[in-house]
Amino acid sequence: MKYIDEFRDGDVARKIAAVIRAEADPARRYHFMEFCGGHTHAISRYGVADLLPENVRMIHGPGCPVCVLPIGRVDQAIRLALGHGVTLCTYGDCLRVPASDGLSLLKAKARGGDIRMVYSCADAVALAQRHPEKQVVFLAIGFETTTPPTAVAIRQAAALGLANFSVLCCHVLTPSAISSILESPEVRQWGTVLLDGFIGPAHVSTIIGSRPYEFFAEEYRKPVVIAGFEPLDVMQAIRMLVRQVNEGRAEVENEFSRAVDRDGNRKAQQLVAEVFELRKQFEWRGLSILPYSALRIRGEFAAYDAERRFPLDYRPVPDHKACECGAILRGVKRPQDCKLFGTVCTPENPVGSCMVSSEGACAAHYTYGRYRDVA
Repeated sequence: MKYIDEFRDGDVARKIAAVIRAEADPARRYHFMEFCGGHTHAISRYGVADLLPENVRMIHGPGCPVCVLPIGRVDQAIRLALGHGVTLCTYGDCLRVPASDGLSLLKAKARGGDIRMVYSCADAVALAQRHPEKQVVFLAIGFETTTPPTAVAIRQAAALGLANFSVLCCHVLTPSAISSILESPEVRQWGTVLLDGFIGPAHVSTIIGSRPYEFFAEEYRKPVVIAGFEPLDVMQAIRMLVRQVNEGRAEVENEFSRAVDRDGNRKAQQLVAEVFELRKQFEWRGLSILPYSALRIRGEFAAYDAERRFPLDYRPVPDHKACECGAILRGVKRPQDCKLFGTVCTPENPVGSCMVSSEGACAAHYTYGRYRDVA
């Protein structure tokens, strides 16, 4: 994008807010979920919620890849570093995700584990090249946005014949998470989430396109508007959702047309299909075990699958009893509803994953003062 200021213009934002107030029916309430953590961050940072009428409520979704990573997967990475002596590489946000026994990857590093932050999976491949005596494992997380780079790294390692590089794959799929929420709006231990529509993720949609969301609009009668991450993008998407609800429509609309089309990035899709296949099931934090909701490395590239190279069984671990991350990720509760929020749990001392990543709902609310929002 060549220009940014144009998408952060306060005068334009106030004009869009006035249109939303004029179009929102005062006799009804609107509940829209911003699926992606990037949208949650934008809404909190720019005070978008403050510009909306009281009957238009934004609900946080499970679209933060660090937040939905279950404790058991972090434990696997820690066991690799401390028990198998590998050099574990991953993105910075993953280092502070709470794991079992009061550990995190950062604390495991303090105990002597060779755990390193990298900016890309290519850094991990380069490290394996420089140190053939080390077993280098890349902890790969993220939605469809970060999956193609991991596929490139695996193909590169195969082309180089690297025998000391592998990937602990925790890539998950956006449509599966949306389906889980729509199919199970009532959660016994937490309550019910009311939804009238979704703001579709931006970066994910550049890869998968807008086509996968058409099922949700048709099957569940929920409108979807794909939006960019700038505040005016989000506000325009809210306006489009309000209009669809008022007109009784349930369609997929694309506000982020400058970067997203219906088919997405077919080259990236083909690359992912070549290297990965669907897992039969995968555990998500807050969403439990979902069928066909994540990816695993295909048999042709099994030599680069850390779960096959090392004896790594998966052990599910319950979240902290007082932490409401699971309910927040499902949209049933807000960060302010958690008793630990802003007291015991802060970005400096996170108890739950939602306070770790900058895209996590709790971290966004805490950082930009949204904890002062009234109910």
